[in-house]
Amino acid sequence: MYQTILQTETDGIVTLTLNRPEVMNALSSRLRAELLQAITRLPETARVLVLTGAGRAFCSGQDLADAAALGVPDFERVLRDEYEPLLRALSDCPLPTIAAVNGAAAGAGANLALACDVVIAAESASFIQAFTRIGLIPDAGGTYWLPRQIGAARAMGAALFAEKIPARQAADWGMIWEAVPDADFAAHWQARAAHLAKGPTAAYRAVKQALRASQSNDLDAQLALEARLQGQCGASDDFREGVAAFLEKRPATFTGR
Repeated sequence: MYQTILQTETDGIVTLTLNRPEVMNALSSRLRAELLQAITRLPETARVLVLTGAGRAFCSGQDLADAAALGVPDFERVLRDEYEPLLRALSDCPLPTIAAVNGAAAGAGANLALACDVVIAAESASFIQAFTRIGLIPDAGGTYWLPRQIGAARAMGAALFAEKIPARQAADWGMIWEAVPDADFAAHWQARAAHLAKGPTAAYRAVKQALRASQSNDLDAQLALEARLQGQCGASDDFREGVAAFLEKRPATFTGR
């Protein structure tokens, strides 16, 4: 179906694999378009979305050869017309999203990962805001995500120096959720995804909504949003099942309703 990504689904886990390993999964116009299409057309059976990369890299960022083929690149247009819809679709996805970072994540590739709800990286992976090396600024949401995740001082240093940040350091900084030994990486992120796929999908959606809103809400607005969302969750079948399972000392069977 797609030329630049692979899509699989197992037990509610939809995995989208960036599949241009010969160029470290660099983001061409076609890859961005296909990834956007896949994210916005997830099957009804999907309960978790995973992004990962084929080969030795997660994503090396913008495909500069692809951009150069168009002459002088109009990065403002590309960001507005191609990156922004993709990043919004990923951020607004109603399902939990995991970036399974199997290798280098550079430039826009690093920020594509950071747009996911949870980032799990192999210990050999790394993150680099490489933009200033070619006279650019962090884009693809980098100037939004970085200061919120690692603070202003570290975000500024990462952007100005464009130094490689190993996965373990990224985890220590709070840039990502966790770094996992390479030998355990695939089994680990698959187990994490399976856990979420069996969970209360509607509650996960509400968690995402509440935490995203907290970036701009004041306390009164956030408390009101919490109350409204908790009221919705408390009226759900999943809440009733969760309480019943707790009282009966058995695993809950959530349906996402």
